[in-house]
Amino acid sequence: MEPIVQLKNLSKTIKGKQIIDQLTLDLYPGQITGFLGPNGAGKTTTIRMMTGLMHPTAGEVIIDGQSLTEHYEEAISKVGVIVENPEMYKFMSGYKNLLHFARMHKNVSKERINEVVRQVGLENRINEKVSTYSLGMRQRLGLAQALLHHPKFLILDEPTNGLDPAGIREFRQYLRQIAENEGVSVFVSSHLLSEIELMCDRIAIIQNGRLIDLREMNQDTATVYYVEATPTVEASAVLDELSISYKVNGSGLELDVEKQQIPAIVTTLVNRNIHVYAVQPKQQTLEDQFLEMTGGGQIAEANTK
Repeated sequence: MEPIVQLKNLSKTIKGKQIIDQLTLDLYPGQITGFLGPNGAGKTTTIRMMTGLMHPTAGEVIIDGQSLTEHYEEAISKVGVIVENPEMYKFMSGYKNLLHFARMHKNVSKERINEVVRQVGLENRINEKVSTYSLGMRQRLGLAQALLHHPKFLILDEPTNGLDPAGIREFRQYLRQIAENEGVSVFVSSHLLSEIELMCDRIAIIQNGRLIDLREMNQDTATVYYVEATPTVEASAVLDELSISYKVNGSGLELDVEKQQIPAIVTTLVNRNIHVYAVQPKQQTLEDQFLEMTGGGQIAEANTK
């Protein structure tokens, strides 16, 4: 599958300070990619360069095969953006806001406006003034506005700020439908790690302006497995014989092993008349992984390179 967006050795230096350092990343249609990093890591600078609001010192942004620097209008026409809480004309209805934004793009018909209104579930309130909308409804209207021109790439910077749990879940469902049904590549920057974990297909983690990790969210990261087995003392003795690293945890044992070793270990335990009741991976949460990779997630130190 060809990427919709390519960041190629993207770098940015401001007043002699390296903010972004040779960032390379491909973004694909139909995928939601989370963009994470500690405060000061360079997330906002990256997004500004991806939207043409800031020129890179080196490298380039390619959108649907076109350089954002050399062919700005053509490239940016494929992009939709929501930055935190979208600003709307509150004295106008939701529909008139969309009509106004539609005039900024070519060939956005009234049928398309009605289509995105249905997509974000605002049919019953679209003709009411935005001043009467809840924050969640304004977010949905902002999403509709970003989708008007059939973008292939959608950038969201802290899109669920201020939303309650129901609103966050609703917004997440809309994004998933848009990615899967229309093949849009969605790029989400957020500090809500639990939400990123539920929303995204993969995550890119940046620190000190460098990409330090890129992983699929369904990737099996477990190397510790919890085995509930009795008698525990005898089970421990068997693991000692097998030179398996473990520690006792309650009525079970935590084994530091690879997944493919588990069947042989369980078979050996059972053959020694040890009762095995459960085996389950001890997964790290995204928060655990993030803090481990970024050294605690503190504000990034200045890069003196």
